[in-house]
This record gives sequence, C-alpha cells and structure tokens, in this order.
Amino acid sequence: MYHPRILFMLIFNMPAAVFAADGETWPSFHGPRRDNIAIDTGLMQTWPEGGPELLWMASGIGHGYSSVSISGGRIFTAGMIDRQTYVTAVDMRGKKLWQRLNGQSWQASERQPWAVPYSGARGTPTVDGETVYHLSEMGRLTAFDARTGQEKWHVDVLKTFNAERPKYGLSESVLIYGDALFCCPGGAGGYVVALQKKTGHTLWANTEIKDPVGYCSPLVARIDDVQQVVSMSANRVFSFDPINGRMLWDYPFGNERGNSATDVIVSDGRVYASTGYGGGSVLLRPQRQANGDFSVTTLWKSELLDNHHGGVLLLNDHLYGAGHESRGWFCLDFSTGRKRWQAPGKGSLTYADGRLYCLDEKGTISLVKATAEKWDEVGSFRVPRGGKGLYWAHPVVCGGRLYVRHSDQLFTYDIRKN
Repeated sequence: MYHPRILFMLIFNMPAAVFAADGETWPSFHGPRRDNIAIDTGLMQTWPEGGPELLWMASGIGHGYSSVSISGGRIFTAGMIDRQTYVTAVDMRGKKLWQRLNGQSWQASERQPWAVPYSGARGTPTVDGETVYHLSEMGRLTAFDARTGQEKWHVDVLKTFNAERPKYGLSESVLIYGDALFCCPGGAGGYVVALQKKTGHTLWANTEIKDPVGYCSPLVARIDDVQQVVSMSANRVFSFDPINGRMLWDYPFGNERGNSATDVIVSDGRVYASTGYGGGSVLLRPQRQANGDFSVTTLWKSELLDNHHGGVLLLNDHLYGAGHESRGWFCLDFSTGRKRWQAPGKGSLTYADGRLYCLDEKGTISLVKATAEKWDEVGSFRVPRGGKGLYWAHPVVCGGRLYVRHSDQLFTYDIRKN
C-alpha cells in the first residue's frame, strides 16, 4: 500500500521533489497545488475551550503579511525589520536557522502617513528542492540556499523589465514550473516573465498587457487540453503559454480601485476570479477554437464574494471565502454562483480534514464544518498579538499543525487528535 501522501502525488502526477522526507510540506503560497487544501487527516474535529495547544512561537521574523512555506524540515517566511525586507528560516520547533536581507521594504520608499498600516512583507517564499525564492515588495527577486540562506542569484525585476513600483509594492508569491520561474513585474520590457530558476536569466518576457499589476499570484492549469499559467492584472484575468509566453486569452475584470489580490481558481476547464471593492465574482469558460485561439464565455457573474485579499477556496463544487463590500463569510455554488450561506466576519482561510480554518482579520480563528448547508462553527479561539496591524497572513495547516502568523510572531498549534 502507498502512503496517502505518495498516493496523492501519483494521482495528480506531482513530482516527488514536492514532498519532504518527513511528510511535512507546504512548499509555496496555498500549498503544492496552490489550491489552499491540505491533505492532512486525523485532525481534531472540534476544539476545546481556549483552542488547541500552542506548541511554540517564533519571534523576530519581522512585520508583515507573508504566510509560511514548509519543506525539508524547515519553515520559511518574510518580514520587515528596520524598513528592510528579510527572509527567515526556522526549524520545526521554531528555532531560527538563518535570516537574510532581501532589499529595501515598501515602507522605506513610501513615506506618506496612510502607508504605515499597510507596511510589511507580502509575498510568501517558494521552495523548490534546496532553493528558496522570494520576491520583495520593491522587486528584488532572490534565490537562497534553503539550508544556509546563502544567496545564489538575484534580479531587480522592476529595473530589468522597466517597471514602476505598484502603489502597494509587489505582493506576488512566485511560481516554479519545470525549470522556469514565473512572475509579473508589470513593466514595458516584460509584464509577465519567465526566468531560468537556476540562474535568474530571462527565458522570455511578454509585453502584450499594459495594465497595472495585480497583487495576486499565478497558478498552472490545463484548460481544454492546453497547459497554461493563469493570473490577474488590475484590469483582467489572463492566461499565457508557459513555454513561449504567448498570451492565450484574457477577460476584462477588476474594480474601481485597480486592486485585485485574490488568486484565480481553475476547475474542470472553468476559471473563477474574485476581486474586492465591489468587483464581485465571475466564472469563465475558456475554449479552444478550430484555429487554436481561445474564446471566453461568461458562465455567471455575482456581486457576492468580492474577496479583498483573504483568498477563496473550492471544495466539492462550492466556493468558500469572505466578501469585502458584500460583507461576511460566504459559501457559493461554483457552477451557478448561487449563495448557499452567509455569516458575519471577514478574513482569510484554509482547509483540512473536513474543516475550514477561518481567521478573522481581528485575530479570532474559527473551526467550521466544510458544508454548504450553513456556517457550522465547532470551535474558536483568539490568536495572541505579535505586533501591530490586522491579521492578514493566511493560515496554514501542515503535518498536524496549524500555523498562524501575526506581524513579528509565528504561532504554531497542535491540531492532531489525541
């Protein structure tokens, strides 16, 4: 019999390098498939009063909203210290292994008073084998040795691709696919680019899109039997060929603030996108025509679940996440957009073993049955404060542990059944 994690790997044709030897791996933002769904089992189905046991907390990681990636017995995140951006690695008990500078922070470049509440590192490090990749708010893309933190290479993507710094800085968690690294500098010399992951050399640069960048991250999917990378700019959902960078299709979608920060979801050839500030949700079906070009059909649109930046996940043909101006936590039918339920609150979430882990931006995390029938909460507790600001870092479940980051501290809870 195969171990469940290995069986999962075989079913989804995932490379063995994705999985750490100890079975605990979450190598990039929202996990190995970027769907924000953990494969852990044997987890607590309800929580005692006060929540699960706090195993340890790690301090000194810097202020920010970066989540964590986990691979090879190490945990990686990013934060701002003295207006500089740092990438930090800790072991599975929270002991700091290394901390390396990755350039100036966004706060150092933005001196307006309104900027202070939004300061801090955004992008989550991406782990591939023995290399950790991180894109700073100011465009310093760096490859670090996962064991030692030694820098292997770096590229200033704003300078290299003639791009202006976005209003809130770059927030992307870069994507590794095969030998390439994909990111969106948003420049005249390359809106979307592919770099050789071992050297940082440019493989191709697409200049077809002229929009401001989005604040989301890309994913790889097969649509109509064509492998493609899908993401969002401030003004559209778009797809490109990962081999040559040619844009395959695009669809106008955004909000009046030009601030789209939610990753798309692709399932069964359909693409779901959401954006805050009243932008709402949309489900698209891109289809390849006889000449090889793609057309895009709108399956439904809704004002609901206009996600700000807490993320949306798809489970059993239902969407779960929080709206922005539409208010509250939502469950929508994926195929129709019909609302199944709505509950008060706003925040980020993840999923594992039949439960949603919903982190309110004010610091309360709730354990909720993943059902389309109603918001059915079976436990909650208050996460300690780790500094200033709201609880915007997305939670992670991996290896029977719940990781919640607030500002300068990472809190780790034991959520396994006794």
